[in-house]
Amino acid sequence: MRIAGTNLKTLKASLLTVTSLLILCPSTTKAENYIAGQFGVTLPSISKGLSNQELTSSSVSGPGGTVTFPSGTEVSDQSLKSSFMFGAKLGHFFSRYKWLGIEAEVFSTTPHIKQQPVTLTSPSPVILTPSGGGPPQNLGNQFSTAGDFPGAHFRVITLAPLNFVFRYPGNRLQPYVAVGPGIFFGRISTSVTTGPDSQSSTALGLNTQLGLRYRITRHISMFGEWKYNYARFNFKENENFFGVKSTYGMNHFAFGLAYHF
Repeated sequence: MRIAGTNLKTLKASLLTVTSLLILCPSTTKAENYIAGQFGVTLPSISKGLSNQELTSSSVSGPGGTVTFPSGTEVSDQSLKSSFMFGAKLGHFFSRYKWLGIEAEVFSTTPHIKQQPVTLTSPSPVILTPSGGGPPQNLGNQFSTAGDFPGAHFRVITLAPLNFVFRYPGNRLQPYVAVGPGIFFGRISTSVTTGPDSQSSTALGLNTQLGLRYRITRHISMFGEWKYNYARFNFKENENFFGVKSTYGMNHFAFGLAYHF
């Protein structure tokens, strides 16, 4: 898939950036580097996984005709399912400032969109133009799907090329927080259409962490952390999907093992 190729190229560039920083940073004693694997669970945010949604399509065609939406039409929040997540990390703690580090990480999750009713609210009336002719029909300022809107597969790959990590450099227990930009690759797909079955969007957002690391040995540690992601996706319109801008807000709880060298 094209999105996978883009992710791989971006990951390589990010790891090269971190590696270059490690080489260029001066140190008087041996620095601490690490590589880690992580896995856990993705949970929708306290509100809903996709919120503050705004329709970007001006019209949607169907068997009954064409529905025209005014500019500024809003889409109700959509709930997402919990999901397994997995990924990897590469990091470095500075020898001179043992409390400060940098880290690159990548992880994937599939918080699929649930089957649920969807309501569109517009600043002016929604108009239906019947396919068989006849006068346009005023559908009012609120247009709801008949019954539940079908769910869809939703995958998000998060690439955080440069997290800034702040830790308490204890001998065994090391609490830490981290923050940095995230590049989010979102893809919505379904198998119920006969034409294009997916929409993709790449967005720049925020990646944060709050965690606790335990040093088992000099070279091995285990960790648990909470992550929060925030991004604004813009899924483009195609013949089977209307275009929509959506705010992605997601919590992750991850665990993993790290090798320090």
